[in-house]
Amino acid sequence: MPAQPGRAVLTGTVAGARLTWRPDAHPAAFTPAELVAAVERVRETGYVVLDEATGGLGFALGGAVAADAGGPEPGAGHPVVGVLPPLYPERLGDRSFCEAHGTRFPYAAGEMAGGIATTRLVAAVARAGLLGFFGAAGLDLPAVERAVAELRGELGGRPNWGVNLIHTPNEPALEERVADLLLGQAVPVVSLSAFTAPTPAAVRCAASGLRRDRGGRVVRPVRVFAKVSRPEVAERFLSPAPADVLRELVRRGALTGAEAELACHVPIAQDVTVEADSGGHTDNRPLVSVLPAVLGLRDDLARRFGYARPPRVGAAGGLGTPGAVAAAFAAGAAYVVTGSVNQAAVESGLSGDAKRMLAAAGVADVAMAPAADMFEQGVRLQVLGRGTMFAARAARLYRTYVDHPSLEAVPAPLLADIERDVLGEPVDRVWARTRLFWQHRDPAEVDRAERDPKHRMALVFRWYLGMSSRWAIAGETARRADYQVWCGPAMGAFNRWVAGGFLAEPADRTAVQIALNLLEGAAVVTRAQQLRSAGLPVPGRAFAFRPRRLGC
Repeated sequence: MPAQPGRAVLTGTVAGARLTWRPDAHPAAFTPAELVAAVERVRETGYVVLDEATGGLGFALGGAVAADAGGPEPGAGHPVVGVLPPLYPERLGDRSFCEAHGTRFPYAAGEMAGGIATTRLVAAVARAGLLGFFGAAGLDLPAVERAVAELRGELGGRPNWGVNLIHTPNEPALEERVADLLLGQAVPVVSLSAFTAPTPAAVRCAASGLRRDRGGRVVRPVRVFAKVSRPEVAERFLSPAPADVLRELVRRGALTGAEAELACHVPIAQDVTVEADSGGHTDNRPLVSVLPAVLGLRDDLARRFGYARPPRVGAAGGLGTPGAVAAAFAAGAAYVVTGSVNQAAVESGLSGDAKRMLAAAGVADVAMAPAADMFEQGVRLQVLGRGTMFAARAARLYRTYVDHPSLEAVPAPLLADIERDVLGEPVDRVWARTRLFWQHRDPAEVDRAERDPKHRMALVFRWYLGMSSRWAIAGETARRADYQVWCGPAMGAFNRWVAGGFLAEPADRTAVQIALNLLEGAAVVTRAQQLRSAGLPVPGRAFAFRPRRLGC
């Protein structure tokens, strides 16, 4: 019987004989219920088969396939319409990612700031065949140095771990010192975050140690990632380093002439991560809009500059469910990076109190708030909104900063409200603490604040923004209403997905199980979509992979 109207069916043949699938103990799946069970067997070769009696399509696993010149006898089997090879989570992305970084999976656990992405978390995911980044942003240099030493001791010569270098426009010297540390300690991977343009520190990480191998290919001892959320920013990191920056680095002896020359032939970043609606610094852009734009830009730039190896483009932001991860890969992402969901993992540096708050978050329980590191510029980041007043209180501080030239100019009733409801103590006491902090970290900031009362106000308000994340990390429950917990809507989607399962409780959430379940689920979702695209009656519940304990 021919296929149903509107359904194109191409029966497989070999040397003119029709391919026929014959069952073993298990028949082909034709009904929606049967297909739900079949799609999860992603590691097996599957066959799209035709029921000649009804014209319906089904999915067959196991059994045997043979060429029959005359076709199968009635009831003996089903003609093969198509073949689906095994689908492994390892193969969802670009295999060159795994080859370049020594990973089994095209997946990275991102660099949650303030050490929330701990050395313990990085070591766990690296041993499981994933890539992990230590969250160095917001930490002082000795803390980063200790973390690097610990990771080198834990992971030895493994190539699949790294540390982030965050752009610190208010402290360029700190950015340079962190770059010195990462290069001096031969950290294998550096992830640039919050950069809008390549700085000398970023270029040094990309260009230091460049050389050619015997085949003439440029060898990069440091593999550089760059997080971007705008195409114009992506273009700067998908391009070679700016000539003026290279010249200045050569002039001051930070690069050799040979390194600078080679840097003109390779992109700054080998891997550019498109960060969509994420926790922390974000432009809240939908991944399905910005990722294709950056992929197309990458292809244009690769042709323009004649790259031997075009950079890869990955995806981050909003990846809290298998469907989201599968969608990122389907849209062309070479790899995925998760963030918000790992904050709730047992290995993260966030306090148990804050993790429980994250576990209760819904998709809409997020808010935008001023960022501590770029407060004066009005840069915002995405945080948890449920259970904390941080976003509203931080916004109040920013409005006050914009509206007044100094603390002394703030009307007394407003200042009293800020001291009572936001800071929790008088501004003079906060300034004394802030002054002491900057006296040790960068005395120039104190000098500037004593000359510029508006800068002094900014430093006082930034004290609250900085401490609020530390209170969340330390679990200062007396300041729970002030917790700053970086969080995107992926967290709420994740909570909904794992509800009722073994990952529902924070105590059971390990970074590795989160990763393996997202990847396994993404493979199942991809298989379900393959079958739906082939015309099979795949029901919606086939896309709802449930978490389970998985081994590496």
